Amino acid sequence: MAPGFDQLSDHDYDEELENIDFSDLRERYDVRMEEGLDTFVVVDGLPIVNREQKTKLVKFLIKRLNTAGKIKDGEDSVFMPMNDEGMSEGFAFVEYSSPEQAVAATKQLHGTALDKKHTIAVNKLTDIEKYGREGRIDDDYHPPEIEPFTDREHLRSWLFDPQARDQFVMFRGDNVGVFWNNKKEAPEPIVDRKHWTQLFVSWSPQGTFLASIHQQGVQLWGGESFKRIRQFPHPFVSLIEFSPNESYITTWSNQPITVEEGKGPLSLDEEGKHIIIWDLNTGKPLRSFHAHDLTPPPGADAAALPPKAKVQWPAFKWSADEKYVARMKPHESISIYETPRMNLLDKTSVKIEGIVDFEWSPALTQREGIKTYESLLSYWTPEIGSKPASVALMSVPSKEIVRTRNLFNVTDAKLHWQSEGKFMCVKVDRHSKSKKSVGTNLEIFRIREKGVPVEVVDSLKDTVINFAWEPKGDRFVLITAGEAVAGSNVLPKTAVSFFAPEKVKGPGIGGFKHVKTFDKKNSNGIYWSPKGRFVVVATVSVQQHSDLDFYDLDYEGEKPENDAAAALNANLMLMNSEDHYGVTDVDWDPTGRYVTTSASVWTHQMENGYRIWTFSGTLLSEHPTEKFKQLLWRPRPATLLSKDEQRTVRRNLREYSKEFDELDKEMEEGANQAVIDARRRLYLEWTSWLSQEREDLVEEREELGIRDPEEELALQRTKSGDEEEKVVEEDIEEVIDETEEIVQ
Repeated sequence: MAPGFDQLSDHDYDEELENIDFSDLRERYDVRMEEGLDTFVVVDGLPIVNREQKTKLVKFLIKRLNTAGKIKDGEDSVFMPMNDEGMSEGFAFVEYSSPEQAVAATKQLHGTALDKKHTIAVNKLTDIEKYGREGRIDDDYHPPEIEPFTDREHLRSWLFDPQARDQFVMFRGDNVGVFWNNKKEAPEPIVDRKHWTQLFVSWSPQGTFLASIHQQGVQLWGGESFKRIRQFPHPFVSLIEFSPNESYITTWSNQPITVEEGKGPLSLDEEGKHIIIWDLNTGKPLRSFHAHDLTPPPGADAAALPPKAKVQWPAFKWSADEKYVARMKPHESISIYETPRMNLLDKTSVKIEGIVDFEWSPALTQREGIKTYESLLSYWTPEIGSKPASVALMSVPSKEIVRTRNLFNVTDAKLHWQSEGKFMCVKVDRHSKSKKSVGTNLEIFRIREKGVPVEVVDSLKDTVINFAWEPKGDRFVLITAGEAVAGSNVLPKTAVSFFAPEKVKGPGIGGFKHVKTFDKKNSNGIYWSPKGRFVVVATVSVQQHSDLDFYDLDYEGEKPENDAAAALNANLMLMNSEDHYGVTDVDWDPTGRYVTTSASVWTHQMENGYRIWTFSGTLLSEHPTEKFKQLLWRPRPATLLSKDEQRTVRRNLREYSKEFDELDKEMEEGANQAVIDARRRLYLEWTSWLSQEREDLVEEREELGIRDPEEELALQRTKSGDEEEKVVEEDIEEVIDETEEIVQ
């Protein structure tokens, strides 16, 4: 007979308890916190209404909430508390059909406008458990401490420089410094810090922020003294990209993100991701993504596709107004997201078989016959099977294809937008039927003309290795190269060709014609002035050559050689040809007045440093710098002057030039005066020291009873009766040269 519980020892009692099966009781009565509440969201920021208005508000709210998912039981799934006065409290609890829909609602609807006066906040109900544990929420209310107001440094203070100078950042060794450009003089340091970054530095597009890259994430600096403005904790971040208007920043890391919940702004939503898009103003992540696999699609001709890239960067590309950001899944689709909610446009990606690359227009454009401005997106697909390659223009947000162009025998293609969105050039590398030779032609889409006509430039004999539009202009430069000799280490010679539109009457732009070609070059890089007109064509990162050619496309001196050249919107002149051994980078300052050429230790370790040139190719200064890595001019935001005010400035440019010439003269005189003052200070220090030494010597002689040598000599002369010495001067005339001239 088995003993009763009262007859068991403590040890036997514990064993008997462990052997009892409570599974049926747990299944019936256990509280499933996560399963029961993870379908609920809390909607805050609602209007305060009475009981009569509540029903109408609930129906309106459900209609809005159903855009992100399906409410479980209609109005019964919305609980809106009412107070003793019969008024709502401004929030409601809502139950969705699934946890996934609840999460989607928090991402898509949080921070969106319910109407003109109310912006709703949508959060998961279970977040109260996450943020409430570990004593993070106090039972007693404590009002927040309001910090006293302190003036902050102006983030664009450098634009108020009375001398209208520009700044640049320089990374060398372990030091990063920001400097004023002083033309011929040594740059003036503003701030210079050791270990300011671990990888590289980058300016934001309008120059407001300087970004430094660290193992822990990205930091933004700004203001007159470059204080830290914002931090983005993305572990092992390697690449960053700003949006055009500096509202957002994208970060990428090769390593998946590991999140420690509750530490920092990252949540479990970012766990295992590689890419984060951040709100620059708040410092919070908007959405995170996995990196795409860049493998060719099944059944595609690998030879017809470009070489596999290591990293698809930038991973996300922005529309000009930042309303949309798009991402390509190679060979499959484009996903367009709306900011700031980061919801997928129309809840679906655009399926595009074989897509290789895409680009946004850098400016909002207005096509003829279309009354509104629109964001245009271009993309191209290769030949797959019997289907030809093609280029297409898509209007966003309608996703309407407004223009397509079929291409044949395509090896590769590159999309080049003009800075104002007036033109889009497709550089098409074509192969012959035997695929033994490759040539290039240009397909230029004239965006603002009716029907978006395409102009073809196909008179190119060799392959185009580089192409660049003139900023804010309608001219372009390209570099062509012949085929390399088999088995030879010598690179083929290149040619630099300039194209400009024909002059036409009226507002239109004529067809593009060849202006001139410079043969037997080694050039591989095209660097336009940000203001247009001037361009530097250079040979960069080539050990054997380091040429720099400075061109002016609106030369004001000699007229064009013939009538054909005079009919084009250009007057080309090679202003100067120079050389910078080992040059790896060429950068223009934002005003187009100066150019820097530099040799970075990241590429080679020979004669590292930088040089500053004028726009016409005159060397201003040379700065050999040990362990030089990077130099970037600080960008300027767009001008606030109207077009009429800009015309007034151009008309009175000579008067402004006189003022700046006087300022330059004062600066030079100030520099000379500084040298004179330094010399005078040294002279006064010397004379003061000499006078003090003489006084000390006199005192020392008096103590020792030694007479001064001059006094001793005068005493001897007095005793001997010698007369004072007399100085006799004698003038001697000597004829150096003599000429005779007969005057009639």
